[in-house]
This record gives sequence, C-alpha cells and structure tokens, in this order.
Amino acid sequence: MLNQQLLNIDHVVAIGGGHGLGRILAALAFLGPKLSGIVATTDNGGSTGRLRQDQQTIAWGDLRNCLSHLALRPSLGSMLFDHRFTGNNELAGHNLGNVVLHALDQLCVRPLDAVNLIRGILKIETQIIPMSEASTHLVALSHCGTKVFGELNVDGMTEAPIALSLEPLVQATSEACLAIEKAQLIILGPGSFLTSILPPLLIAEIAESIRNSNAHVILIDNLTAEYSPASTFSIEDKIVWLNQIIGKKVIVDVIQHADKQMLASHYCEEVRFNQFNLVSQHHPGLHDKAALAEAIERVCQFHLAQRQMPDLKMNTVMHMTD
Repeated sequence: MLNQQLLNIDHVVAIGGGHGLGRILAALAFLGPKLSGIVATTDNGGSTGRLRQDQQTIAWGDLRNCLSHLALRPSLGSMLFDHRFTGNNELAGHNLGNVVLHALDQLCVRPLDAVNLIRGILKIETQIIPMSEASTHLVALSHCGTKVFGELNVDGMTEAPIALSLEPLVQATSEACLAIEKAQLIILGPGSFLTSILPPLLIAEIAESIRNSNAHVILIDNLTAEYSPASTFSIEDKIVWLNQIIGKKVIVDVIQHADKQMLASHYCEEVRFNQFNLVSQHHPGLHDKAALAEAIERVCQFHLAQRQMPDLKMNTVMHMTD
C-alpha cells in the first residue's frame, strides 16, 4: 500500500524554511500529528523584515508559509492568511498572515502559542515549530574575514562563506528538540541550503539532538539551481557542511530528480543517491507532492532492507523513474 511504510513510522521531522519545507509538509500531511516541521526564523526580507526592523521578534514569514501550505483549500481562512496588502500606505506589501502572527505573539505567552492558535483556526494537525522563540539573525564569515549580516545579504554573496553563525546565540524551542528525539525519520530540504536548511542546525540544542539521534536522514535536492552562493555546492559539499555543524558523520539518503548528475557519488561514502521523476506538471521549479511522498516512501523501504542486509554499499544508486 502506498505510504504504508511512512504510516508505520512513529514520528517524522522535516527541517528547513520557506516554500521548500512547506512543500514537504504538504506532501506528508497525511501523517497528521506524527509529522513536525522545524522552521527557520532568521528571514529578514519582505514583510517579515519590515516587522523585524521595528520589533524584537522572530521572523514569521517561513512559519506562515508552512501553515499556508497545510491549510485546507479553498477556504476563507487560507485566503485571508495569504492576503498581501496593496496600495501606497504603510500596510502595502505586508502579508496579513505575518501581521496576525505578530499580533498574536504580542498577546500570547510564547510565539509557539501564536502558531498553535492559527493551526487550530486552519484545522492543521501537523506540528509547526519555530526553531527558536528568540529573535536572531544569520551571519556569514567571508573569505576575507568580514561578517555578512542577515539572510538577504548572505544569499547575495558572490562566493560561498567559510562559516555561518547566529547572532545573538539563541536556545532552541524545547518542542523542536523533543520532536527530533522521538523522530525515526529526519528530512532536510529542499530549499536554500545556507539560509533555510542550515539556520536551525546552527542552534546547539538542535545539532545535539540530531547528533544523538538514530533517525534515518533524507536530504531532498533542489530541482533548479539556487540564486545564492550555494548554487556551486555539490551534494558532497553539502554533506561536509552538515557533518561539521551537526558534529558527526551523518549517513544520508539523497533524493534527486531523475536527470541530476551524481558527481559526488564516488567520493562521499556517507551518501546514497535515489533518483525519481519529481517535477510538478504545474510548475517546473516545484516538486510534485504525490511523487515526493512516494519517493520518500520508497527510500524508507530501501533503508529498511539495507538495515536487514548491511553489506549493501551506501553509494548505491537507486533509480525510480517509472
């Protein structure tokens, strides 16, 4: 039965930000409360960036995006949550969902309470957890030793940074660590590698939770090149970054679209490549949600077989293009 392997998993955690994480959560929404999304909160652009300029608040944009992907459609609630103001006044360009979450945050004890209130209104079972409930920004260190502050500027760098950090240092949301601790499957990506996938891992408690976990790890590769320094990264480069930040070698299943070149497969023993037809018929830059869920299901099935037959090599390539 399709997705039976996933339904047998006690808990799945997906980590990232923006549209990529939202796409994964929507693809696996049938898991309900057995699925948690840990969301990057370092965005400093657009409506979110404007709210953060005047208020000491976390970035709401990626959280809103994930909630929007999971909302039942069509519905008045989803339409209101996605509404972006037009005109020439101070509200122009602001997203109503960001403003509502920010207002609820000021009324609630915790930012997570604001997210959970919206989950209840939109009837979303999947847990959406901010990586931290304290305001912080992404900072990159360039090769010449200068600091590049903020996600927008990091994405605009002309060459890849040599290191990333969060300023100020913040603690992870406790629920994020608990979700990782009980997870049997951890999914990273797709999305901007430096500014969506890595920020949650830069929090010490989240990195430690993954380091201590025995969960199966899957990295979802992007369909198209990023508009950032990470566009030059091979899968091997990304695994090196992940290992350095998490603090141990992580054995990763990589899910790619079928036409990807697997240049790193002979050099990175901790990687197993899995190729599928994943492109949405409606948009060439988006993963098809049904195909993505099936790909994750098949990789989990293969992983179970690999555990039962440990002589299988990790750089095995699985082609599933039917």
